[in-house]
Amino acid sequence: MNTFGKIFRISIFGESHGSHVGITIDNCPAGLPLKFEEFTAELDRRRSGSKGTTPRREADLPRIISGVFEDHTTGAPITIIFENTNTRSRDYTELRNTPRPGHADFVALKKYGGFEDYRGGGHFSGRLTLGIVAAGVIAKKLILPTSVSSRILELGGNKNLEEAVDKAVERNDSIGGIIECTAAQMPVGIGEPFFNSLESVLSHMIFSIPAIKGIEFGSGFAAARMWGSDHNDKLDSIEGHTLTNHAGGINGGISNGNDLVFRVVVKPTSSTAQKQHTINIRSGEMVDLQIEGRHDTCIALRIPVVVEAATALVLVDLMMQEQRIGRIWKG
Repeated sequence: MNTFGKIFRISIFGESHGSHVGITIDNCPAGLPLKFEEFTAELDRRRSGSKGTTPRREADLPRIISGVFEDHTTGAPITIIFENTNTRSRDYTELRNTPRPGHADFVALKKYGGFEDYRGGGHFSGRLTLGIVAAGVIAKKLILPTSVSSRILELGGNKNLEEAVDKAVERNDSIGGIIECTAAQMPVGIGEPFFNSLESVLSHMIFSIPAIKGIEFGSGFAAARMWGSDHNDKLDSIEGHTLTNHAGGINGGISNGNDLVFRVVVKPTSSTAQKQHTINIRSGEMVDLQIEGRHDTCIALRIPVVVEAATALVLVDLMMQEQRIGRIWKG
């Protein structure tokens, strides 16, 4: 449901236009140094305001209400909340009877019988990834010296990212993109086959990020066009280093000591200023739909830091299962 992880467990809560969104983190080791300022850089990477992102601006100031005392984690659950202040719920009133194509509006209505908070996508909104990024700040510290980074490979099928965004803005439409994520200095042995293999758990978490539509590890789908003798990564050290990394750092669902490498597909933002067609659920008739409000032209611009956080959260939980991280932080 809204909780993820076996030992290092996270639970997200809130709605896009509710009073707050946030996250609770359980089983974080005690004694980990943690200050308010450490969240700033990562939260800024997710922040809107640049070309191609929504004009909705929020302060995104984390308020830690439990689990941290005198700048150290206590071992108790950590709860971090963010206030929603810049909401314009009136933009969504007219959409109640006309579900937006590509959004969760229709399925949420059916699943929850009309009691769901539909404003701004409610609990289905990408706004909730704010908590994931905050938890990722903690997870990234816990998995050191393993480090996670990501980069945008292309937007709208164009490797010239600025040009792609300019074209989308000019067209008044949205675009998606491809993001590559790498975890360097990975230890050997992370992952619990069969059903909790590294790829399985990571895919589960990554697909929880709104707008993600695909994932591939290492050479990914290109492997289908390769010879087995070419795809196999040749070992050249007793530590497990290989000459190539077509496997993306994973064999048999377990990390092999090479860099963990995967790519994700981010779909175009469903809310677009282009005129679309949908059904009026009251009349049963097809109607034209012109979506108003504040939306991202390219949500992929803000997702790399979310992917990194999600990856770190998976790794810290699997490392705890491997008993590489104890109850009290040793540094």
